Amino acid sequence: MTIKTILVVDDSPTERYFLTDLLRKNGFEIVAAETGEEGVAKAKQEKPDLILMDVVMPGLNGFQATRMLSRDPSTKAIPVIMCTTKNQETDRVWGLRQGAIDYLVKPIVAEALLAKIKALGAVNE
Repeated sequence: MTIKTILVVDDSPTERYFLTDLLRKNGFEIVAAETGEEGVAKAKQEKPDLILMDVVMPGLNGFQATRMLSRDPSTKAIPVIMCTTKNQETDRVWGLRQGAIDYLVKPIVAEALLAKIKALGAVNE
C-alpha cells in the first residue's frame, strides 16, 4: 500500500499546521481533525492510509481514539503513529498496546517522521 492520504489528529492549531504543511510539501494529501472523536469519525469516513495521532486532547484522548480505531474492523488496518509530548517509556508502551505502530515525541523532527512514513509505505507496497 502506498501512503497518499494522511489523517492528522491534533488539538493544537500550530501542530496541525506544521504537520499539514510538511506533509503537503512532500506530496501527501491531508485530512485534519481537532479532537479524538472527530479523528475517529474522519478515519471511518475518509479511510486514510496513515493516521498521525496526538495523545493529549480534550474529550477522547489519543490513546482512547487509537484503541477504538484498532478494534474497529473498518479501521483496524490503518496504521497509527502517535505524535505527542508524552515522553515517558510507559506512555510509549501504552500507546503501542493501544494499537499504534510507532510513537514519536514532540517536537517532531521532520526528517524522522518522513523517514518513518517512507519506510511504512515501502514495507506495505
